[in-house]
Amino acid sequence: MRGQWGLILSLVAAIIIAIFAIINVEAVPVNYLFGVANWPLILVILGSVLMGAIIAGAIGMVRIYRLQSELRRLKSAQMSSNQVSVDEAFNSEIKEKDQE
Repeated sequence: MRGQWGLILSLVAAIIIAIFAIINVEAVPVNYLFGVANWPLILVILGSVLMGAIIAGAIGMVRIYRLQSELRRLKSAQMSSNQVSVDEAFNSEIKEKDQE
């Protein structure tokens, strides 16, 4: 259900951006480091949205990578902790049998 709401909100945002971009078709000056060019405002708007999406996606991927590495670290710590517990239980059983 959460994924469906995300898809619906994304489609609504895309439609609003597309309508806004289509309304604004006049040429505007775009200042570069080495000069100036006149581009249609629709390309400037869509380019800005695309750059924002790429940056947001990159930040999200970094966050996911960090969480996955933390999960791997915690799982390995849990496994080693469980291994110690199993070893301790095994050793205590052996000691009990030796005492009998």
